[in-house]
Amino acid sequence: WENGCEIKLPAEFLRVESPSAEVQGHVGASEKRLIFGRMHVNIIGIEPQGHYGVLLKFDDLHESGIYSWEYLHYLGVNKFALMKRYIKNLRAVGKSRNPALNHRPVVK
Repeated sequence: WENGCEIKLPAEFLRVESPSAEVQGHVGASEKRLIFGRMHVNIIGIEPQGHYGVLLKFDDLHESGIYSWEYLHYLGVNKFALMKRYIKNLRAVGKSRNPALNHRPVVK
């Protein structure tokens, strides 16, 4: 950024916080969709969207949602709190960041 701020954001974090309607919900949706099992996702493409932001393409074939520079800055400033909430939400529904752990049988 012009003020010298540098932000590093992991691909997994960018994927689960995608600004797409698939993740954030459509107009009138009551809650954000919880994306799980993306610990090893990678970005395979970045397409500039004018001066507005970028479109990120992930190797899980997700490629919708334009990340505005403002949204990327928001993610950078809030990444620790957002990631903490994400992990808490995963645990609440018995899911994991690790894709291999989401297919284990439930033992009661």
